[in-house]
Amino acid sequence: MTIRLLLCSLAAGLFCAPVTAQDDERRSPDDRYVFKRDHDPNGIGKFYMGREIAYVMGFGFNGSGARWLERQEREKEERLTLMVRSLKLKPGDVVADIGAGSGVISMLMAEQLLPEGYVIGVDVQDEMLLRLQDNAKKKGITNIVPIKGNQKSPSLAPASVDLAIMVDVYHEFEFPYEMMAQISKAIKPGGRVVLVEYRMEDPTVPIKLVHKMTEKQAKLEVEQKEFGLKWTETIAVLPAQHIIVFTKQASEKKN
Repeated sequence: MTIRLLLCSLAAGLFCAPVTAQDDERRSPDDRYVFKRDHDPNGIGKFYMGREIAYVMGFGFNGSGARWLERQEREKEERLTLMVRSLKLKPGDVVADIGAGSGVISMLMAEQLLPEGYVIGVDVQDEMLLRLQDNAKKKGITNIVPIKGNQKSPSLAPASVDLAIMVDVYHEFEFPYEMMAQISKAIKPGGRVVLVEYRMEDPTVPIKLVHKMTEKQAKLEVEQKEFGLKWTETIAVLPAQHIIVFTKQASEKKN
């Protein structure tokens, strides 16, 4: 658009059509997503309900991304053990760890679900799933089931999950509406969906803006009527993240 304006100013006596927002914006066919040329360099230029979607943190060169997830300092920085304890998991629960990566959080939850419960570790990257399996094997953990999802679905069976958790993951979904539609179908009535996200409300949290979310934005996106999910509580026990909990409502019976 800047080049176009310059050309217009130089073309004396010639007509130039006015620049419109469409020059820098376009929408998806379903009008759900907006693509902008001018955007945060840490985001993908795709916006959903006013929020820019962030780039995904991948497996990385020689597993550098996976090693970052497994760093020893993470427990001190994010209090993962406290986060898992706050979920109040029960033996026998089926928990979907969506965006499980190399399995750090899956392994923390798995023991609490024994003897009959298990974790479904969902990721879109084969390298992450292989590393998850290897890490669990080394620790002797046998109740984690790896599942490969895709950009629009976690590949979970309907009404099969008691809790679905996304830790610093939801804000990176390329298709958040489609993913949440599928996640909500996979949750049993009364089950929970949990978003753990860095607090955008707190300017002191040293995370890039597109990798943060406000509680208000999370509610706006997850509480859409078709998902059947209602905010239950926000657990504020972590140094930099909020744990935002939604509950799946029972379907209304028709007379």
